[in-house]
Amino acid sequence: MWFPFLFLLVGIVLGLLTDIRVPDEYTNYFSIAVLAALDTLLGGLRAHLEEQFDQKVFVSGFFFNVGLAAFLAFLGVQLGIDLYLAAVFAFGVRLFQNIALIRRFLIEKDRIKKHNEKNDENKRILP
Repeated sequence: MWFPFLFLLVGIVLGLLTDIRVPDEYTNYFSIAVLAALDTLLGGLRAHLEEQFDQKVFVSGFFFNVGLAAFLAFLGVQLGIDLYLAAVFAFGVRLFQNIALIRRFLIEKDRIKKHNEKNDENKRILP
């Protein structure tokens, strides 16, 4: 479980230490791709916590979401409209929904743990 967090930390450190710049004409594509990737990662975390994680669904969803987001941004540029904003809205909403569900799941898990500990203490006290 700690392995992905280690590589996330390594990626953040490498990103901060390097001087790689994204050209201005690609910033819309890049921002959409990052949002899509974050949405997929949080969805995968939620599925893992709910014990419904499927690796094939996660990997295919990751690439499909990033590809669809980049295509929407590209199509918007070709049409001369800010179509990427629709993807930003959609992925933003899903991102916040996943965060809310993860938070609720962790709070409920903590509640159940405390309730079980309390019941265990009561069983030890009673003869």
